[in-house]
This record gives sequence, structure tokens and C-alpha cells, in this order.
Amino acid sequence: MDTHDVWAAGDAYERYVGRWSRAVAEVFVRWLDVPAGRDWLDVGCGTGALTAAVTALAAPAHTTGVDPSDGFLDTARATNPGSTFLTGDAQELPLPDAHFDAVISGLTLNFVPDPARAVAEFARVTRPGGIAAAYVWDYAEGMALMRYFWDAAAELDPEAAALDEGVRFPLCHPEKLAELWSTVDDVTVRSIEVPTVFTGFDDYWAPFLGGQGPAPGYAMSLPDDHRGALADLLRARLPIAPDGSIRLTARAWAVRGSV
Repeated sequence: MDTHDVWAAGDAYERYVGRWSRAVAEVFVRWLDVPAGRDWLDVGCGTGALTAAVTALAAPAHTTGVDPSDGFLDTARATNPGSTFLTGDAQELPLPDAHFDAVISGLTLNFVPDPARAVAEFARVTRPGGIAAAYVWDYAEGMALMRYFWDAAAELDPEAAALDEGVRFPLCHPEKLAELWSTVDDVTVRSIEVPTVFTGFDDYWAPFLGGQGPAPGYAMSLPDDHRGALADLLRARLPIAPDGSIRLTARAWAVRGSV
């Protein structure tokens, strides 16, 4: 079954999970506590949420972002004018050895075909004494906005269960992340949880119609009547408050280590 992993339109991604990833990015950057005046690399930078957090909170000497999606990079460049952005692959970074003090990655590693190779690349381009760090969504238990979606989708279409990121990405667990980071020193894993508050059902549902990422890609692959049935089931299942708002939470797992 097609996984529908589409990553092209930055604005649509921002409406889907980009807005929530920005909140996680701020906590993540503060946790790393890298001294000012350092060089940072954001691998799989996407629309630039994590790069923006570094610029705002870490007083970097310079930030560089790498991503395979030119569409996402267009958004990143527009929102991070002082940073450098390159088209590239996390498994083969187009950058020299020992070039950065902090190499980071947000919400990317589970989509990389060979995550261990990517982490080896992180270490290669990090200066001695620098840090390599990343975070991924806790798809299995901590991403309520996706959990409601996939539970409803699988009820209507049992084949959809195989597309659920909680099933597809076993990497997104603390033990697996620690194991992936076992080639570096002083490894620490922690959770980051942020509120995801939607003003109403349309604020929750409309981003799934943007087609960016597995769940929206699946939603847009459905015939109109099936997609409508999914929306109706979600409307019935979500904890919609009397004022119409929907209050959920999003959790990420973060890992760091010294090179």
C-alpha cells in the first residue's frame, strides 16, 4: 500500500504539524544549551522551524540547513534570511568534516532510509567536543492529533493501519534512539510535550487536506465520500469543547550526545 509520504509544499506542512514543531524546537534548543557564537547545522531542516529557534534562542555565529525538498527550502529561506540552506541528503551531507559545533535534526530521522548512516554523517561534520542531537514525534502514543486520525481511518479502512506512523516507525522510541546514538558519548534521551490547541474542527481537519506527510497524503488519496466519512467519524470522536476548541498534546522524544 502506498505510504503517501509527500513533502513538497511548505505552507501546507506548516498548517499541519509545522506550527507544533516550532514549540518543540524551542524547548529542544534550550535543552541543548550550546554557548553563543557557535556554528549550527540543521539536517532535514524542512520549513526552517528548528533553524529559526536556534537563531532566536542560541545566538549562533551562523546556521546552515540541509533538506532534500526544494519546496520546503523555499519556505525556510523566506523565514530565515540570515541562514544558509542547501539541497542535500542526511545520509550524504554535502559538507566538510568537523565543520560545525552543533549538528541537529528535527522530525526527520524516521523518514531516512538508513538512520545509522545519517547519524554517522552528523558525527563526521561535527567538530570534536561538539554535539549531535535530534528529536522525533512519539507517533505510537504521544501524537494525539495523528492518533485520532489513524484510529478512525483504520476503523473505516483496515488497510490504513499499516500506514500509521506509530506502526511504521519503531525508531521513534527512547530505547531505539539511545541505541542509534550509541556511537557517540554522553547520550541523554528525554521527552518534550507541548499543547496542540485547535480553534475548531476545521482548524484540526483542514491541514489534512494539504497532502503533506503520511496522514494528509492518505486523506487526499481517498474518494470524496470516503474522506467525508472519515471527517464525520473524527468529528464524533475528538474531544470538542463547548466553545468548539479541541485541546490535545504532542510529544516528541529527543536525544543528544557528544562527539
